[in-house]
Amino acid sequence: MSAPLIMPRRATRENPVGGQDRTATIGFVNLGCSKNQVDSEVMLGTLAREGFRLTGDPSEAEVVIINTCGFIEEAKQESINAIIEHGALKQAGSCRVLIAAGCLAQRYQGELLKELPELDAVVGTGEFGKIADICRDLLAPKQRHRRLWISQPPYLYDDLAPRLRLGARHSAYVKIAEGCNRNCTFCAIPLMRGKQKSRPIESIVAEVKQLAAEGVKEINLISQDTINYGVDLGLRQGLVSLLRELVKVKGLHWIRPFYLYPQQVTDELLDLYASEETIAHYIDMPLQHINNALLKAMHRLGNRASIEKLVERIRTRVPGVTFRTAFIVGFPGETDQAFEELKTFVEQAQFDRVAVFCYSDEEGTPAFGLSNKVDRSIAIERRNDLLTVQEAIAAAKGREKIGTRLDVLVDGPSEEQAGSLESRHEGLAPEIDGVVHIPEGTAKPGDLVTVTITDATTYDLVGELVA
Repeated sequence: MSAPLIMPRRATRENPVGGQDRTATIGFVNLGCSKNQVDSEVMLGTLAREGFRLTGDPSEAEVVIINTCGFIEEAKQESINAIIEHGALKQAGSCRVLIAAGCLAQRYQGELLKELPELDAVVGTGEFGKIADICRDLLAPKQRHRRLWISQPPYLYDDLAPRLRLGARHSAYVKIAEGCNRNCTFCAIPLMRGKQKSRPIESIVAEVKQLAAEGVKEINLISQDTINYGVDLGLRQGLVSLLRELVKVKGLHWIRPFYLYPQQVTDELLDLYASEETIAHYIDMPLQHINNALLKAMHRLGNRASIEKLVERIRTRVPGVTFRTAFIVGFPGETDQAFEELKTFVEQAQFDRVAVFCYSDEEGTPAFGLSNKVDRSIAIERRNDLLTVQEAIAAAKGREKIGTRLDVLVDGPSEEQAGSLESRHEGLAPEIDGVVHIPEGTAKPGDLVTVTITDATTYDLVGELVA
């Protein structure tokens, strides 16, 4: 879960709102994953293009938009809390209109309006392209306003859509598809994002070229199911075809695909990873579990044997690859024995990074009706146990890097250590992995420099600039 991000930017032209001779001011809060972040950037770009003024202080805004997350219980609660918190600005600030957009809005629609009276409108995931018109409608005086903007998802932006990017200027997320065709029983994403819809290769390449021209050095490819990119377009091995075009774009250091499903991973794809310097040697592949009965109950393709074989094949064909995965503990029917099997697998597999989530019982998903639910306290205990195992593995892997030289991408000054720089090698993805601290020396964000690793903590490294 990312913290709220607010990007202050001023519109480039005037566009009177509600018959007034000035523009309205918009405050924007982004919650959730990197896919949500791209949606927020597109909405911000659309609002700026249409003449709205954007502020980094919601208390000064006439319209406050919360781009919500509805994936699991903790994310839903964070979104609800943000709505309530910003709803108070109707009394304490300038707020006239409060909008809930995104996944929680798509999933609960009228229920949100009923339970949260401070809301003026709910905008689903299929309506992001209309956000400027929606704001104008809600601000129009003496008008009975529509409160629900919901259509069939997904909405998928293209290379012509305006974007005001959040975060580092040298690293960007590019959404290559929306929605998902898988039927994982624990997952609510199809309820909020619909079936898979892929962008044409030409549109993605055009966007990446523009980003590179703006100084972006790292492209992070995201979708719900990246390995399945292009199937709806009739492409065979669509991700391979896309990557072959993207590596031709000048000026990029790294291209990093996220969210690879552990099926349909061809040797052709892995050989492309191994042979193309621009493709980061980094695999992000949520495996979810290793117990065969639970994999079947989750409706995950494959079994323990196929997963172990795949992990070995990836490591063999892509030497030095960093392997990041994720698991769910506490899924209905997970016994002590099944968890111990998962724990042993993590100890043996020696993954570089592991995320662990407690199962969230989400209404509308097939798993919601399953019996043999695991007590929440047990799931939390198992998550902590598995993370403890992984911490020892990560710490040992970090120590192994002491004395080696690594090329790192500089992100900028450290927020934790005054006078120090933060950077990442290709095995560290932005926001979710650790960093390489550079205590001394100068470099600009986006610079690719070489460091000698001098120290390591559990997830971070310390490096000395090589002259």
